[in-house]
Parts: sequence; structure tokens; C-alpha cells
Amino acid sequence: MTNSSTIQIRSKGTVTLPAVLRRKYHLDEGDLITLIDLGEGALLLTTGVTQVDRLGDRVSRILAEENVSINDLLHTLEEEREQYYTDHYAED
Repeated sequence: MTNSSTIQIRSKGTVTLPAVLRRKYHLDEGDLITLIDLGEGALLLTTGVTQVDRLGDRVSRILAEENVSINDLLHTLEEEREQYYTDHYAED
């Protein structure tokens, strides 16, 4: 088998992975596959849950536990970025 396969999108967006790939990666009905949009029409399928997904979930849980909103986080990151720039690049 080559490194690419053509698959067809069916009703309700359903696609079928080739049997050779399902066997190779031990994929069964109900297993999770992560779809990553790489942009410009490129999509990446990975088996299981990616490290990025796990870390994202962990960050979300911590933010919820600490009662911090995403806007709070972004505001703090912006303040830190400005301070870093001032400390490292601003002229006296």
C-alpha cells in the first residue's frame, strides 16, 4: 500500500478507512481518531487522543478550577509579553 489512499465522504460526513489501515493500526468500531486541520485543505488523522488534546484538556480543567476565564488568561499573557519586551529590548 502507498502512503496515500482516496476515500469518499458519504451521507452525514461518514468516511471509511481502508481495511488494511484499520488492521495495521488495530482500529475497531468506536475507536477515537483525532482530525487536525493543517490549513489549505490538508487534514491529518491520528489515532487516539493527541498530546495537544490532552494538554488542552488539562489547561481547561486548571482554568476552571482556578476560576480564570480565557480573557483573563489572554490579558495576563499580554501583560507578561509587554513586560518581557520592556525588560529585554526597551532602551533606557
